[in-house]
Amino acid sequence: MGVEYDGSAFSGWQRLTRPGAPERPDEPTVQGALERALSFVAGRPIDTVCAGRTDAGVHGAGQVVHFDGPADRDVRGWVLGTTSQLPPSVCARWCVPVADDFHARFSARARRYRYRILNRTVRPALQRQYLSWERRPLDADAMHRAAQALLGENDFSAFRTVHCQAPHARRELQYIHVRRETDIVEVEVQANAFLHHMVRNIVGSLLVVGRGDAAEGWIAELLAGRDRTLAGPTAPAAGLVFLGPRYPAEWGLPADVSL
Repeated sequence: MGVEYDGSAFSGWQRLTRPGAPERPDEPTVQGALERALSFVAGRPIDTVCAGRTDAGVHGAGQVVHFDGPADRDVRGWVLGTTSQLPPSVCARWCVPVADDFHARFSARARRYRYRILNRTVRPALQRQYLSWERRPLDADAMHRAAQALLGENDFSAFRTVHCQAPHARRELQYIHVRRETDIVEVEVQANAFLHHMVRNIVGSLLVVGRGDAAEGWIAELLAGRDRTLAGPTAPAAGLVFLGPRYPAEWGLPADVSL
């Protein structure tokens, strides 16, 4: 199933309670809301596995989950029935039957994120939950050039949070683009997988370059040094959207999540 959500009011994707247990009202999660809706449609408890967990305040345009459900529900019933039971900030976009060996996380070959920054002297009023804000002028071209040092398979220890539970910090960054459109600076990045806070930490360091507080070569130095304490601050969650994973075409999933 493809899922879209506004993460502003959620404590992240991952359910914080055991399956079937009620969530605390002050700690709602996207997974919890989705599983309650799916369970209503299925008539029995449903557990989900997602392609990539997102933090509190981070949004999802193309999250993908898999689950085992009863065979007598058709695709239309799953999509419309599930969405009817979800809060307005979450919807099911599509649903596709897949083989038993499909896995939303492990079958994915890449994941994509987009980070958007409003670059003007005044904070945003409209779309503020989807934008970060930087009042100082940013050189998007310098940010893009600096970011290219991150391409390839590298140890991204300089850009992972101390709370990251991944067994190692090696990831393959497949592309990263920084572009400006009027007063919006956008960073789009794709990798085989990401570390906890990796995108927001990369953006936080690129902002230092964009403001002119560090040379373009500083990003390469951070990568080589592997020291998180020397890198820029973690960028706010609001500007980040999980665009979704990408899977081999043979799974027959929609084009926006296929290679």
